[in-house]
Amino acid sequence: MYLIEWTWWKALQKSAINDTDLCITSPHPGNNHRPYQSDLDDLHFESVSERPIPPHPMYTYNAFHMDIRCGGSEEKRGIITIMTLAGILPVIYATTASAATFAYMDIVKPHTSSTISVLLTFVMTAFSGIVNYIYFRYGFQVTRLESFTTRNLLIRFNRATQQVHLHRPKSCGGIVTFPWRTTGSSAIDPRDDHTSLGMRQVLHWQPALTGLPHLEIAMIGKQGHGGSELRDQWEFIRRYMEEGPESLPRPRLSTQLPSPIQAFSAQFEGLGRFFRNSSWLFKVILLLIWPAFLILGTAHWVSLMLCWRPRWPKVIREAGRPGKPVPPLTTLADYPPKVQERLLANADRWKLKPGKRPQEKPHTPGKRKPKAVAE
Repeated sequence: MYLIEWTWWKALQKSAINDTDLCITSPHPGNNHRPYQSDLDDLHFESVSERPIPPHPMYTYNAFHMDIRCGGSEEKRGIITIMTLAGILPVIYATTASAATFAYMDIVKPHTSSTISVLLTFVMTAFSGIVNYIYFRYGFQVTRLESFTTRNLLIRFNRATQQVHLHRPKSCGGIVTFPWRTTGSSAIDPRDDHTSLGMRQVLHWQPALTGLPHLEIAMIGKQGHGGSELRDQWEFIRRYMEEGPESLPRPRLSTQLPSPIQAFSAQFEGLGRFFRNSSWLFKVILLLIWPAFLILGTAHWVSLMLCWRPRWPKVIREAGRPGKPVPPLTTLADYPPKVQERLLANADRWKLKPGKRPQEKPHTPGKRKPKAVAE
């Protein structure tokens, strides 16, 4: 499911928004009404962990590049497929088939036609046309978040050219290329470890470094289990790009075919440590709702089969090989004129401002006030 990426790309192109719609705010209490002060000093490429672990799923790994899955809500993939296959498509099929049947009877057997049957044919044809128009005009773009599109979002780290490539559908921003040295990560600061439970690593490219009028983000790998796991994954990426694959553990590669194992295992990403530390009652509840996981996993698998394998452009596939050109970096001119206009119109409303992270105050539990004694 590409819902987060699709929503973010749509938000960047809004024609009429409030100042707070695209303003990235600080997570600290009392600071949620001013632009988040991005700490550019945190963008560094020094070691942050002694135990690098490869992000998963990883599809390609060699001396030139590695491909990792992107996507901010893979564990929810299948919900839109269920609504499409069980709700929308049956309505479209029923209305279209009824209209075609009435029209067929009026044409093939005109002697059985009457004013009422002709009027009914007209009504059913008009109703079928309205239903199909509404779906393909507004609903199909939502269906394509899971079906009839590329099977996965990908991110490629090319250490030969020192570039990072994002592979996304055009509806989510398209394929873009950035310098490696402009890549920031949400897993650098140890103070953020407590927020990593159930979260994916977020990579970002700030406008001040890319020259684009908008912020680019990518959520990679699986959900974290807490602690320093996300920093360990970032350390793997950092060492690969900075030092090479020689000192790194060999990662286990995943298939890009529509595997049912990937579809069902995605429902339990990030639940491992939480499940082990939960109460017995919660574990019993999970066992009772296993049919829901089965239905969602099956729909996830169906959505994978209804998509096709993403394919990089030739210039990116050959990048880093002897005698092959280096892919050009993404600029504003690479987007259609209307998209350029909307991105520029919204640039000043949400743009990150340089600054320092707000100082965290130690949390001290307040003393409870004594209850008033009734006289």
